[in-house]
Amino acid sequence: MRFLMLNWRDPKNPLAGGAERVTLAYLAALVERGHEVFWYTNEFPGALAEETISGIRIIRGGGKGTSIFKAIKWYRRQKPFDLVMDQHHGLAWFAPWWCRTNCVAYLHEVLGPIWDTFYKWPISTAGRTQDRWTHWLYRNVPFWTACESTRDDLQRHSVRNISIIRYGVATQAMPVLDSKPIVQPLRLAVASRLAPNKRVDHCIATLAALRDRGIIAQLTIVGGGETLAALKQQAVELRLGDSVRFTGLLPEEDKDAILRNAHLLLHTSIREGWGLNVVEANCNGTPAAVYPVAGLRESTLHDKTGLVASRETPEALADQIIGLIGDDARYQRYRVAAWERAKTMHWSFILPKACDWFEARARGEKAAPEMIP
Repeated sequence: MRFLMLNWRDPKNPLAGGAERVTLAYLAALVERGHEVFWYTNEFPGALAEETISGIRIIRGGGKGTSIFKAIKWYRRQKPFDLVMDQHHGLAWFAPWWCRTNCVAYLHEVLGPIWDTFYKWPISTAGRTQDRWTHWLYRNVPFWTACESTRDDLQRHSVRNISIIRYGVATQAMPVLDSKPIVQPLRLAVASRLAPNKRVDHCIATLAALRDRGIIAQLTIVGGGETLAALKQQAVELRLGDSVRFTGLLPEEDKDAILRNAHLLLHTSIREGWGLNVVEANCNGTPAAVYPVAGLRESTLHDKTGLVASRETPEALADQIIGLIGDDARYQRYRVAAWERAKTMHWSFILPKACDWFEARARGEKAAPEMIP
């Protein structure tokens, strides 16, 4: 079979993130099953027009506002595809109206308030409005997404057929949990792209709130991005000194070492498709403390695998963390539950069923919404 993924970014794009990591895993698994797989994406400075990554043919052409038209022109010169995957990132590719074959839509999250973090009015309002209209236009197109919150948002926008395929992780869960009592100084970690919608400034403010309430804690921030300078300035203004450490981007093994050493992963994003770093931390025996937003309230189960704050404020997150200090039995219960759940989210469990779903759609089989795993 021949598969085509349409996505604004590919794994080598400087702005690539979790969406591209999971997309690569799905497509590479289809290659391993013997299928021909293509990924059409935007150009970026220094990029090759075509290359192969993990057996996937990467085709780059156009940018914002032009890549759809270049994709159509390229597509019309190709042999027929069995399935086109139209991945939405704020804007769709509108493939169901030009691909002339089986088509599914792929969405990580309904952006909603994320529009407000990158654009001012009236563009932010226009973005929210076009989301609703685009989803209504796609209402009869099968979708897949990673969590129930995104499914519910799509249903509110009239989409009728939505399957949930969880994100997997390549991180191998620790074979046995090491000893890690929750004691002061509390070791906190963030692993994230440093972008406005990730609200890493709320994690730094959470550290300050803990300090102001007498808790000794340290925060290590792994990642890079456009808000790095502002975050460093925030740490200076809050007089956090050596309590905050910025590592920049790290190799996976170094990132895992930080996650394994931490008592808690903090995640305060506006919303997520799922929260890959939560499960990666769980694989390393570390629960998460997160905001009550789409994606994060599914990747962290409150009072089972970690903590979900009552509100989207640093003070509310600090309240949850303080309640855990001194209750090591509860902390160890979270560690075990998070670790056991993370074992079921390795790609080896998810990809076979996900590929079955893709192949069924490529054969033109209709199916009721389902959940994988």
